[in-house]
Amino acid sequence: MKLGRQFGWLWGAYAVSTFGTWLAFDALAMIAVLVLHAGSAQVSLLASAGVAVGAVAAVPVGPWVEFRRKRPVMITADLVRCAALLSLPAAYALGMLGFGHLLIVSVIVAAADITFTAASGAHLKALVPAADLLTATSRFESTTWTATVLGPPLGGAAIGLLGPVTTVVADAVSYLLSALGIRAIGTGEPRPQRTAAPRAGELLDGWRHLLTSPALRPLFLNSLANNALIMATSPVLSVLMLGHLGFTPWQYGLAFAVPCLGGLLGSRLARPLATRYGRRRVLLTAGVLRALWSVGLAFVRPGLPGLLVVMVTEAGLITCSGIYGPVLAAERLELTPDDRVARTLAAWSVTGKATTAAVTALWGLLAAATSPRTAIAVAGVLLLATPLLLWRPTRATERPSPASAPPSPAAPPPNR
Repeated sequence: MKLGRQFGWLWGAYAVSTFGTWLAFDALAMIAVLVLHAGSAQVSLLASAGVAVGAVAAVPVGPWVEFRRKRPVMITADLVRCAALLSLPAAYALGMLGFGHLLIVSVIVAAADITFTAASGAHLKALVPAADLLTATSRFESTTWTATVLGPPLGGAAIGLLGPVTTVVADAVSYLLSALGIRAIGTGEPRPQRTAAPRAGELLDGWRHLLTSPALRPLFLNSLANNALIMATSPVLSVLMLGHLGFTPWQYGLAFAVPCLGGLLGSRLARPLATRYGRRRVLLTAGVLRALWSVGLAFVRPGLPGLLVVMVTEAGLITCSGIYGPVLAAERLELTPDDRVARTLAAWSVTGKATTAAVTALWGLLAAATSPRTAIAVAGVLLLATPLLLWRPTRATERPSPASAPPSPAAPPPNR
């Protein structure tokens, strides 16, 4: 299905920046471990503090982005990320790279990520008809998983051959190319018009919508808990695999790249499954299944058996996430009023990043006090309870989403 030239440029810009991001998979953590010889607590601090401060700095972003043209905001966010990342190889070449520098770059990139996400989500909803949103989000999800398959092993090989900051340069260049792609969309974007005078409470409108919507609230809370517990183990797992168990960077990248084929499969299945069974049932089923896998990471061992444990565990988790992601993205956009999309997405992103940062810092301390393996096991057990957050009572008065039930025989299936 063709979604138009403008969507094609947006999709292309997303593809190049996503590939750059996954080429630099865990690049800051790798630099911290391999160059600065940081331990579990420091790597977790890097993964949490930078993101937390960046999230706090981005709190006013939603209202600010809501009533501005989205493309200039997206281009600026890309250029800021490019400049911040390029400062790392420059400092490394001069022998001036330090842990504080990594933290500052992490803060800047996190704040720019939230800004870009808020603007791009609102722009996508304005660019694509509602009936095609699931198609668009599925294409983005497929692109993500394709980049995830190819990026980490190539990035790991590049680090092994050319040094630890090589992939950071590639990531920075990808943001520059993304900015050029967004610029190529054109200049015909209308300025959003305010329908009411500015209010002091505008800053909280995104959270208000998320927490008062019977349909969005369980999805929001489940995402917070699930993503935080999964991401909190990432720096701990990197220390366990790269430090304690002696895996090489290319093996580490391969362990997470190959399972992402499952994410590509899941993203291709999302639309037909949602059309046949309804979005709510797909979200609930995939949400339950994706919580069952992470506990397996506690059983990683050195060598090929440990590599296979990571691959199998991640394959199950990522396949379920590949189904869940695009359905969630489409549902979230359709259930949010047009004049509140940027604020809602910013609120979701800020809260998610702040929660993940806090849990990641806590898990770093847990790993330091016990062991990385224990911290990973605790997170895996807690993840088993996260599907309970998806439950909500059925309300007859609740407005269903356009694809919340299978189409009637008299009507054609909805397009994505």
